[in-house]
Amino acid sequence: MSMHKSSFLLIGLSLLVISQSLSAECDPPGNSPLLGKVAPEKLIEAWDLSIFPDGTGLPPGKGNVVEGEKIYNAQCAVCHGPKGIGGSAEELAGGEQGLTGEYPDKTIGTYWPYATTLFDFIRRGMPLSAPGSLTDDQVYAVTAYLLHVNKILPGDAELSKETLPEVEMPNRSGFVWIYPGLKK
Repeated sequence: MSMHKSSFLLIGLSLLVISQSLSAECDPPGNSPLLGKVAPEKLIEAWDLSIFPDGTGLPPGKGNVVEGEKIYNAQCAVCHGPKGIGGSAEELAGGEQGLTGEYPDKTIGTYWPYATTLFDFIRRGMPLSAPGSLTDDQVYAVTAYLLHVNKILPGDAELSKETLPEVEMPNRSGFVWIYPGLKK
């Protein structure tokens, strides 16, 4: 056997031995590729943050416009400006020209199709200096406030897991479904 073939054989056998020893350390479910360990249920729950347009995945909690304004002023206005008119970060409200004007205003009220998506974005990524630091009640409150300054909710509105999916956004039908063969 040539030296070249011997090297490949040795490398192949080494990889097999390493693979077998690593797989013995794993706790694989069913037909797994024997990589890693099964994540504990609490870790999966902590990372399972997806919120869908119909409200699936929304956590328990509630928040109103008045509470939301206080939280917004303390946590959000430094970047997004007073009442969401814009600052170092994008404007969130005040899109008077909409998307079809000479200078399109891409704000929550003119662009976002679902209020649940707004909740999801705030919950995961805001405030920028400490993403994910707001409680679920605070996120409901800030969402209520932002929908209010976009003239979608009245000043006495309160949002919860039950009421947030019912909010009808002005641009809900403004997006084109890219999978014509699949149902929405």
